[in-house]
Amino acid sequence: MSKSSRYAVMLAAMTLAAGSAFAQAPAPAAPAAPPTMTKEAKAASAKAYFERCAGCHGILRKGATGKNLEPEATLKLGQARLEKIIALGTDGGMVNYDDIMSKDEIRDMATYIQTTPDVPPEWGMKDMKESWKVHVPVDKRPTKPMNTVNLKNVFSVTLRDTGEVAMIDGDTKKIWGIVKTGYAVHISRVSFSGRYVYVIGRDGRLDLVDLWFEKPTAVATIKVGIDARSVDTSKFKGYEDKYAVVGSYWPPQYAILDGLTLEPKKIVSTRSQTVDGEYHPEPRVASIVSSQAKPEWVINIKETGLIKLVDYTDIKNLKETTIESAKFLHDGGWDATKRYFLVAANNSNKVAVVDTKTGKLAALVDTKARPHPGRGANFVHPKHGPVWATSHLGAEVITLIGTDPVKNKDKAWKVVEELKMHGSGSLFVKTHPKSTNLWADAPLMPEPDKAESVTVYDIKNLGKGPETINVAKMAGLPETKAVKRVVHGEYNETGDEIWFSIWAGKTDPSAIVVIDDKTRKMKTVIKDPKLITPTGKFNIYNTQHDIY
Repeated sequence: MSKSSRYAVMLAAMTLAAGSAFAQAPAPAAPAAPPTMTKEAKAASAKAYFERCAGCHGILRKGATGKNLEPEATLKLGQARLEKIIALGTDGGMVNYDDIMSKDEIRDMATYIQTTPDVPPEWGMKDMKESWKVHVPVDKRPTKPMNTVNLKNVFSVTLRDTGEVAMIDGDTKKIWGIVKTGYAVHISRVSFSGRYVYVIGRDGRLDLVDLWFEKPTAVATIKVGIDARSVDTSKFKGYEDKYAVVGSYWPPQYAILDGLTLEPKKIVSTRSQTVDGEYHPEPRVASIVSSQAKPEWVINIKETGLIKLVDYTDIKNLKETTIESAKFLHDGGWDATKRYFLVAANNSNKVAVVDTKTGKLAALVDTKARPHPGRGANFVHPKHGPVWATSHLGAEVITLIGTDPVKNKDKAWKVVEELKMHGSGSLFVKTHPKSTNLWADAPLMPEPDKAESVTVYDIKNLGKGPETINVAKMAGLPETKAVKRVVHGEYNETGDEIWFSIWAGKTDPSAIVVIDDKTRKMKTVIKDPKLITPTGKFNIYNTQHDIY
């Protein structure tokens, strides 16, 4: 018998034996059938999922900061358990939705996430150009400021549920103007000149707001995708205000735009293999920062764990340096020298450190569960030297990482201390070069008292321990069912005030509490019927100069 014949006989025998074994084994249980729902209920749930859930779980529901919610996972949990999780939230950073959604809406959402996800349409150059509008041409804009507002101390405040930003005069504490924008603006970024504010909504709408008019005015608008989170501008000498770059969650891509008109110039897809070598169809663009030392953006791709250093000197022949780090990259910020960029890979429980001078990964720092720094906070530790801080979604600590590889080499890119927080579920940690306080919120805690409070440390005496302050009670808002979540501390230009948003229910009164940073006492409360669900606040001067 030939070698090939012997191989064929052996293969047949193996196949027959395998078939016999399968025949004797009990048949696996059939997977549960997906529940059904009406067309109207599904459409409403899809809209709510996009607005409330997709940021953490992904449009395709493959998970990142949040769990995988594909039917293979959700059908195992079942309707009743899913309703309970949605209603009550989790200690891992998911808020309780029983004060946000009705019982029927929670029921329908539990059903919806057991069905197969719909794949949204792509969004290419043709779509972008059709959506692009220049409301005020460059040559029709003011040649000097037409107002007397101290623009350095203006705050761009997200009004989450109305699809607006309120420009608040930080000196008078009054709303200077409200600009219609995309839904649930994620961030506001400021041009190098300080004149323009780029406002990106979660629905992919980008608005360019000119602060030189008598009132803040949107001078250009474009829809860059179905879902988006990040934007920044070109800041290197000779390229000031020339380009904007915006990153999308869906389609997974980034787009380079004209900085003064938002005209789309180039689209770059981020679909690729992860750092583990597996293809991912939805690698979303998370945070973007702009270097002032190079004509370069640092673009972080969430699901793949890849960090792109994008040289924008020649966008027709674009150069990317790809750095492998860890999966589920999210937000981050510069160290004090602006050479190193630190970004949370939150579901990998790591912080990646990029040396933008060498274009290489400097370190991967292990941390407690799900770091979520916002931009982070830089200060000089009395014992460990310069550090960068992050709080966490999944741990009750503030992590301090050494950032000085020259004078404190033994402590650089290591966790040098963990400070006790009043809760997990934190989104932002904040300080200022002129402050001796370190603040952190915990708005995603299920317990109301914790979600309404902040932790604050004296940087010069960290051993003293923290003070916990219930900021929501300072606002004097009426009692309602909704938790008054305290979120996103932001300093004023001079660094002697810190502002916190009181994020109440969509139909409930909200407010901004201004705290005297030195005394830690309430200075004033900003209340206005137009101030609906305020969340992120971005001081123009601090955002322009990456001060945090």
